[in-house]
Parts: sequence; C-alpha cells; structure tokens
Amino acid sequence: MNRGVPLREPVAVALETLRAHKLRSFLMLLGIILSVSTLIVVVALIEGTNRYIANRVANLGSNVFLVTRFPLITEIEQLLKATRRNKNISWEDYEALRDNLKLPRRVGVEVRTLGKTRAGTESLEDIDVRGVTASIGEMDIEEPAVGRYISEADNEHRGMVTLIGSEVATKLFPGLDALGRAIQIDSLPFQIVGVAKPIGTVLGRSQDAFVYIPIQTFLKIYGTNRSLSINVQARGPEWMARTQDEARVLMRARRHLRPNEEETFGIRDAASLLDLWRQITGAIAATAVGVVSVFLVIGGVVIMNVMLASVTERTREIGIRKSLGARRRDILLQFLMEASVMAGVGGAIGVAVAYLISGLVGATTSVPMAVPVPAVIIALAVSTAVGLFFGIYPARKAARLDPIEALRAEL
Repeated sequence: MNRGVPLREPVAVALETLRAHKLRSFLMLLGIILSVSTLIVVVALIEGTNRYIANRVANLGSNVFLVTRFPLITEIEQLLKATRRNKNISWEDYEALRDNLKLPRRVGVEVRTLGKTRAGTESLEDIDVRGVTASIGEMDIEEPAVGRYISEADNEHRGMVTLIGSEVATKLFPGLDALGRAIQIDSLPFQIVGVAKPIGTVLGRSQDAFVYIPIQTFLKIYGTNRSLSINVQARGPEWMARTQDEARVLMRARRHLRPNEEETFGIRDAASLLDLWRQITGAIAATAVGVVSVFLVIGGVVIMNVMLASVTERTREIGIRKSLGARRRDILLQFLMEASVMAGVGGAIGVAVAYLISGLVGATTSVPMAVPVPAVIIALAVSTAVGLFFGIYPARKAARLDPIEALRAEL
C-alpha cells in the first residue's frame, strides 16, 4: 500500500538544500526577506504612531470634546470657506453652554498663544501660553506635580499666577524648586503656584513647554479678539453622542442657523482626530503594500527559477521515486512543500530583521514603533503562500516527468 510522501521529508530536504547552498539560498530568499521586513517595519511604525497619537495628541481628557471655530479640515478650499463664514468662539458662547447645557459633567474654556518666559538671566522662546478656567483642571491630562492648578479665585481677581510645565521649570530654575518663585511671561511678572507632571514629547516636540494662567488674566493681557476653545466633559462614554448633540443644537441656535444650513463651528473629539490620522496612515500603508508586492513577485519568480533548476538536477531522483511507486501527487506535494518551506524561512528571517530594525529605531530615536503580532502572522502566511504559488509550475513539471525518461537522465 502506498502511503505517499510524509510531510517531514520534503521539509527536511528543503532545509538541507538551504543549508548546503547558503549563498544561493540567501539570494533566492532576498526578495521575500526584503518584502516581509519592509511590510512589518511600516506596520510597526504605523501601529506605534497610532498608539502615540491616541495617547498624546488625540487624548483630550476623559470623555471630553471641544467646541471650536473650525471643524477638522483637510482641504484648503474648506479652510478658506470656513475662515469667511465661521465666527470666533466667544466668551458669551462659553457662558451660554456653561449655563444652559444639562447633560455635561463639566464645561470649561481655554485659549492659547505663543509667548516668551524669563527668570533671571534664563529665557525660553515659543512657550505655549494657555489661559484656562479652573474647570479645565478637572478634565485636562496635565496635572500638578507640586502646587496647584489655576483656581476660580485666580480668574475672578485676574491673578498674576501660573502653573508651569516641567521643561519650563527645569530650564529656568535648574536644580531649584520653582514653586513660589517669580517668572516673567511676555515681560509681565507672575508667581508660580504649581509645576505640572512631565508629559514627554509628541513626534519630537516637547509637551512640557507651557505655562497656564487664568483666562481672564490672559484676555486682559492679550485682548478678547480671538477664538476660544470650549471643553465639554460628558458624564461617560455612553453620554458622548447625546452631549455633543445638545451642544450642537445650542450652538446652531446661537448662530441662527436653519436646519439645512452648514454649521459655522466645529465639534472635535478624540475619535474624529484618530479617524483623520488613520486616513493618513492608511494611504501610507497602501503605498507600502504596493512596494511589498513588487518584492514578493520578484522573490516568487526567483524561487520558481531555483525550483526549476532543482527539478533538472534531481530528474534521476524523481525517476527512481516514481519507479518505486511514488505517484504524481506525491512528487507534486514534495516540490510544493519545498518551495513553501523555503519561502517560509525567508519570511521568518524577514520578521527577525524587522524586529531588529524596529528595536533599534525605537531605542535610538523618538519615533514610536510597535510590532503587532497579527502582522507577523500575516507576513509569514503570505510569504509561505507566495512560495506555494510560485512552486506550482516547477512541481507540476516534476510530477509529469516520465519515469523511464527520468531514469535515463545523466547525473
């Protein structure tokens, strides 16, 4: 009874072939290695950046959304149109939402500009100066490490007090406790009432170079002719949509918009920011897939050529196997398994290279990298499938050899 070819035999033959002809094997699998490593490195970059954006950029606070002058805009024509139509978000808009919204847990407002800070002989340029209400402290991701946040009393009295970022504290007061010390913000004296916990960087830009001041103090110094950002905190994730709808209805009523008119303000949440980012990374991923596909085809063609050469070299062996009872499908399976194993080995090497590159990039730069396990599994499966596909023609050629003619072949 013919039991066919055990799977371990063609696997062993394929591995022995790779070991015996190391240089040829490397050149044969180079396309597969490059394609798999490129794919995984790109996916690791996208995955790492997605997580980074979710945690650092799109993190507006727990269940927080913003009411702003502009919605998320991706085209210059939309920006020009919105600049003409959309009025600034005013203090009166904030008061209307604060006093009339029923669903939110909290409503706050903030405004930003770039400024200069100084303490003694040390100074820092392009510092993020933020005017905030006390309620922002209950929903913001920045928290005081020492001292306190801006209070309602600070706003009522237009106090000259500030909560500073950790980078500002470190650079202006190296080796000193900054709490209670004096600092100049755009040449005006402020007292430091708090130092924030370190946050880190986003794509190489520090998130700790900021100063918070009372928003009433901010508007007194920098003027009221600027758009504010209203921060609204829902009671929980399940309340987000309803709370946004309530804010949207109230803002449309304040702008006297008819039901069919386009909104002249924007509502942003973490989900919309992440969706926009994923659209961008999706285009990058599509380009990477195109490049990888070229490498895969090249690698597959090389494997097919090597397997054809192997069929020629092993013609007599095939004849002997057939004369001893091996069927066509046994020979077919043998060569298909060899091609698949070779491609799979190339895929595994590509995965190892990708892990090495991702680890080096993550350790030596600020670029976030995260290799997802599903990407590794898919890469290995695809590389093996490429070997299987491009091994079909050589395998069929081997299976169709006439045993008598094969036995006559010269060694």
